[in-house]
Amino acid sequence: MEVCLLGCGGMMPLPDRWLTALLVRCNGSSLLIDCGEGTQIAIKEQKLGFKDIDTICFTHYHADHISGLPGLLLTIGNSGRTEPLLLVGPRGLERTVRAFLTIAPELPFPLEFEEQEEGIRRLSRKGYAITSFPLAHSMACRGYTVELPRAGRFDRSRAEAAGIPVTLWGRLQKGETVIFNGQAFRPEQVLGAPRRGLKVTYCTDTRPLMTMAEQAKDADLFICEGMYGEPEKTEKAAEKKHMTFQEAAMLACRAQPRRLWLTHFSPALTEPERYLPLAQEVFPQAELGEDGKRITLKFEGK
Repeated sequence: MEVCLLGCGGMMPLPDRWLTALLVRCNGSSLLIDCGEGTQIAIKEQKLGFKDIDTICFTHYHADHISGLPGLLLTIGNSGRTEPLLLVGPRGLERTVRAFLTIAPELPFPLEFEEQEEGIRRLSRKGYAITSFPLAHSMACRGYTVELPRAGRFDRSRAEAAGIPVTLWGRLQKGETVIFNGQAFRPEQVLGAPRRGLKVTYCTDTRPLMTMAEQAKDADLFICEGMYGEPEKTEKAAEKKHMTFQEAAMLACRAQPRRLWLTHFSPALTEPERYLPLAQEVFPQAELGEDGKRITLKFEGK
């Protein structure tokens, strides 16, 4: 699973900081979370493609998270995409996107909409799962967890004992149920218990919630709102429904992900590195998000 934080800014793009957006690539699929002004440029800067973007999730519909959508859709269309593109977001998704389509009216691919109502919702995409969950902002807002599961090890002795032809083993390993000579063979007949997969949790524009810690529990990567680094801005963060570095670190301390990336910095936070030690005192694996920050997550043992 390849993860690229395209931008780490909040509210407005700056010359050296694009607005927060995340691109996750796995199984030949590209998932984009949020699409503020400048997202297209950030994608180009990272030499990432547009055609494979088949899912776009939105945390909410403030301009700094969605205003780049019309241009991006046009660019995806110009890339040659004709397959459907799925859009996911809180209530009001289709109404909001349809308004944007007045300036991007003729797309060569259909749009599909998945509006997430209250509570925790889960959907599957090309072998990986997306879980959306409610956050606490000034409007309906949702966080996302992306998980790539990993099947158990193939057990040759069980396959042989069940009399399963060798020619079917590869398909069963991939999780397929196979019908052969009128008999159904299932993956669980030849696979052990599921192994640890890969997991990324992404939350911006919110106050701290236990749901966030639950979603990020044992994640490979937790990307979390850190609009303010200064401790004296804790009250302002609460008023504006945002978070400080230390609050994000406390959530990470509960969740125990392998690493924490802070993101969605205020335009006034010009030196976030000054305040990183405050987060690291609480959660030592805390890091600053940066435009273009990348990581390739791999299964254990690979």
